[in-house]
Parts: sequence; structure tokens; C-alpha cells
Amino acid sequence: MLEKYLDINPEVKEALESGKAVVALESTIISHGMPYPKNVEMARNVENIIRSKGAVPATIAILNGVLKVGLTAEEIEYLGKTKNIIKTSRRDIPFIAANKLDGATTVASTMIIAALAGIKVFATGGIGGVHRGAAETFDISADLQELAQTNVAVVCAGAKSILDIGLTLEYLETQGVPVVGFKTEELPAFYTRKSGFKVDYKVDSAEEIAAAIKAKWDLGLKGGLLVTNPIPEQYQMDYDTINKAIEDAVKEADEKGIKGKESTPFLLAKVKEITGGASLEANIQLVYNNASLGADLALELSKLK
Repeated sequence: MLEKYLDINPEVKEALESGKAVVALESTIISHGMPYPKNVEMARNVENIIRSKGAVPATIAILNGVLKVGLTAEEIEYLGKTKNIIKTSRRDIPFIAANKLDGATTVASTMIIAALAGIKVFATGGIGGVHRGAAETFDISADLQELAQTNVAVVCAGAKSILDIGLTLEYLETQGVPVVGFKTEELPAFYTRKSGFKVDYKVDSAEEIAAAIKAKWDLGLKGGLLVTNPIPEQYQMDYDTINKAIEDAVKEADEKGIKGKESTPFLLAKVKEITGGASLEANIQLVYNNASLGADLALELSKLK
């Protein structure tokens, strides 16, 4: 029955069947995260970085209702150019599939589809989390619940700094999701290497992370593991500048009544506008950095039997 909905690219299928390293990639960043043609250029570069490390990239999206694992260059171009692609999380998948629509996958839905295909590692920009003001709004990303229940390791640059990072970490702790810092004891905050919050464990190699992931799943402890990888120093933004830009963007979103799935794209676009485009360049560089670590992690995991 699953075959009716799931289409795995032949290159990805062959890699999975022969035990090679595969890295899942999301598509919301293409359709909702960046303007065209930067988005398509970024997506192609991310795939090339993963290939250069000896792993196979699998960009994930839903096209004409089909859950696609591994997109062609034409499909990536289509996602980057087309307006009104639906931002798709867990709750949306059945409706997008049943109605044969096009959906760009968030962290949560990419994890689900990666797990269906048997992919263990997923590289992204930043995860969603508990939004500022969540005590009143209950605005909490489905990404966090997905990390608690789906066996995929997620490599990211920390929680997006538009979020309430302290509450996001509290939620992950409650759900038993390990938050790991790659060569850092401090949780990175997407555009910057610092947040003022500590990670659960600092690790210094992809091999060390792979061993912990294997132990977790061998023990039947379901759910993912969050690997936080700081943006390279030369690309990080000034901590005070970015926080001021975010506060201004959050205030404007509140005034305009922008909520739910629309809030993150609005806030990211607003921060880009306020920072004169500097945040977009930082975003691109941190994604490249995560793709590189994701490939290293997938290669190390593929060696463990």
C-alpha cells in the first residue's frame, strides 16, 4: 500500500539497498525560505556538498500527491519557481496526498518521509520550536513532537533565533530528545554561534554521534537526536544586531496578527529586510555547513552494523 504514495529516486533506492550513506533534505527552505533563483542554487549546492563527501542526497517533497524521496534537477527548479506550493507538516500530508497537490516538506514531514524510506540522517537549516509568547498562544512547532517519536537524526544550526530558545529546550527535555553540540557546549542560535543556553552533550566527531545514535535505537529508545552545528565563525551575524532585528520582526508579526505556519516565513523575510540581506547569506552558509556534517554522520552510521 505504501508504494502507492512513496516514490524513491533510483539512485537513492540503490544507495539504501546497498547500505550506503544517504542524507535527507527538506524542501520548505526551497519554496518558502529563500527567493528564486537563490533557493535553487542553494539546493543544488547542498546536494553537491553531500555528493563530494561520498554520500547520496535525497531532497524530499510531495509532487502531485506523491511522496518523493530524491528530486531531479527539474523538480527542484519547479519547487523553487512555483508559487502556492503548500507548506506541509505532519497534519497536512494525508490531504496533500489524497488531493494530488504539491507540498514542500517541513522538518517534521521530511523526518516522516525519510523514515518511511529508511533514511536515518537529515540535514536542515534550523528546527522549529516553541514560539515567543507561547504561554498565551500555545504556538509550538510540530517539529519537536516529531523529534520525540521518529527515528531520524537531525543536523541543524540550532533552533531558529526567532523562537523562545529556553522553552524549546525545556520541551525537548520533556520529550527525551538529546540535544548535542558539535564541538560546542553552547546551543547555537541559527544566525549566531551563541544563545546563552547549554546543550545536553558536547561531541567532537561524527563517529561519536553515530555511536550514540546506534545505542539509542538499539535500546529501543524511539525518537530522533538533535545535532546542533554552529554556523562557521566568518559567516555568523552580530548577536545584538540579529536579536534587535528579530524583536522588531516579532513585534510587527503580532501587530499584523500573523500566526501559525505563516509566522516563520514572515519573520525570516522581515529579518532579511531589516538586515539588508545579510541574514540570507548567513542562512545559506549554515545550511552548507550542516550538509557537510550530515554527510559525515551518515557515512559513520553506515559503517555501524
